[in-house]
Amino acid sequence: MSNSVLKAIAERYSCRGYTDQALTEDQLKAIADAAVMAPSAMNLQPWKIIVINDRDILNDLEADAIECLSKLEDKSIYERIMSRGGKVFYNAPTMFLIPIKEGGELDCGIVSQNIALAAHSLGLGSVICGMARLPFDGQRGQEFKERVAFPEGYKFGMSVLVGYPATSGTPHEPDRSKISFIG
Repeated sequence: MSNSVLKAIAERYSCRGYTDQALTEDQLKAIADAAVMAPSAMNLQPWKIIVINDRDILNDLEADAIECLSKLEDKSIYERIMSRGGKVFYNAPTMFLIPIKEGGELDCGIVSQNIALAAHSLGLGSVICGMARLPFDGQRGQEFKERVAFPEGYKFGMSVLVGYPATSGTPHEPDRSKISFIG
């Protein structure tokens, strides 16, 4: 059984390298629309979508995230990022930031997947990136929240980086041993 949705799910991969090419307004709107079409419990939609295309903001967020990682007692994540070129956001030109209300974690996951699949369907790369939490929850968090008009009463949910892939990638190998059929 195969269709365009199943094909997109099977082919999408976590892109960790982007060109500098900006997304078009049509692409940004299509992905943002896909995000807010995500189902949510009781249709409460406990999220906002902030589309960040400002390179200065993205660079500042990235520098702060790297600084936060460098201060962790366990240096393994920091060393891994540095061995990959020191880029937490992989030069992505766009971040879809998803602030959520308390209790919106599950719905945020669905929004993130909608963004990633919409990007893939448009020929773009994406990676769901929790590392953006570091600057928003860190010492400069309030400053960053103000710079991106982070809504009051919300917390960081997730971010999804989107752009034109600089390199090709492959999807992860699914572990079908995780599946059980009952009945």
